[in-house]
Amino acid sequence: MSRPRSRLAIGAIGALAAVALTGCATTAPTEPSAETTDAPADTHHESDTRVAIAHDGGVLVLDGETLDTIGQVELDGFLRVNDAGDHDGHVFVTAADGFHVLDTGLASGTVALTGELFEAVAAGHATPHAGRTALFDDGTGEVRVFDTDAVGTGTLPEVDTISSEAAHHGVAIELSDGTLLSTLGTAESRSGVRHLDADGTELARDEQCPSVHGEGAVKGEVVMFGCEDGVLLFDSGAFTKLDAPDEFGRTGNAYVTDTSAIAFGDYKTDPDQEGYLLSQLVRIDTASRKLSVVALPDGVEYTWRGVGRSGHDDVIVLSADGTLNVLDESGVRQESWPVIAPWESPTEWQQPHPGLRVVGDIAYVTEPAKNRILAIDLHTGEVSAEATLDVAPNEFVVVGAAGH
Repeated sequence: MSRPRSRLAIGAIGALAAVALTGCATTAPTEPSAETTDAPADTHHESDTRVAIAHDGGVLVLDGETLDTIGQVELDGFLRVNDAGDHDGHVFVTAADGFHVLDTGLASGTVALTGELFEAVAAGHATPHAGRTALFDDGTGEVRVFDTDAVGTGTLPEVDTISSEAAHHGVAIELSDGTLLSTLGTAESRSGVRHLDADGTELARDEQCPSVHGEGAVKGEVVMFGCEDGVLLFDSGAFTKLDAPDEFGRTGNAYVTDTSAIAFGDYKTDPDQEGYLLSQLVRIDTASRKLSVVALPDGVEYTWRGVGRSGHDDVIVLSADGTLNVLDESGVRQESWPVIAPWESPTEWQQPHPGLRVVGDIAYVTEPAKNRILAIDLHTGEVSAEATLDVAPNEFVVVGAAGH
């Protein structure tokens, strides 16, 4: 059963969770370092975009235009970074103790952890949408939703709290009408999605989405979720399941824009496959409710970190052969440029390997083997900026005006 949302102070929520779940956490909390580094006093940066790069030991922040280092923060453990979705370029850094808020210095001029920590047993997905952000705690199934622009003040915002039926690796998204979509599952399996009213009352559910993972909202606020046998769509209060053509046809990540009704996802047909390289994409026309599989050109293989959408709704694919590929919305390749050295699939998903983020007409590409990051103009394929870092880049995110 769901319970109505409650507005509580985050500190109280964290304390209650700690009491209820003592001994359940799989990793011990880590303490963030107070050390931060700003850009030198004689350096002036005009860019309104920042690149936040997680690495072993912290997060590095670069200027989005020049790729000069702006600052960095230290934080222990395996870190993930997500765009907070606000207009001041904040970033959620997920660590063993929860969701930290990172100020990338766009508004304040200083790169620093703000001190805001949304405590979590196992911090999972952070999903900003329509001015509201949902944080999912995989360790408890608890969802916390708050105003997106409320972060960065140094004080945790007022939140709405929603409980899942059981703890699981999940995701939630609040829609513009105030209702919420949240996944269903347990620690052993996941089955689908439910639709909740603003007071927590369940309006609908669909449990025909085994291993549900990943979400994305497209034009018209149609939301897709990946399943191991297709995708699940939600539109105007109703769910629609689109079956994959293969018995096992798993989609786990959505690549979408809010200006197109066409969504893409990764696509895996072998449940026993070793490694993470894939050679097909799934294409979903959310208007016609049609799903099809796009076979990539020979030699083009990618991981979930290697796909993005451009400002023209093209699909950008970073391939393990070192090429950057531009596909139109039908899935046909239009351009291909060699940008980094060829590389092999990681053996574990957390391991650093090349990644891609696309903002407008710029593709940002990391090359951990050489501690490099590149910015590539998608009109020409030319490198507009590059930098060699002092760390091996892992996950990264691009935030700021270019992303809004």
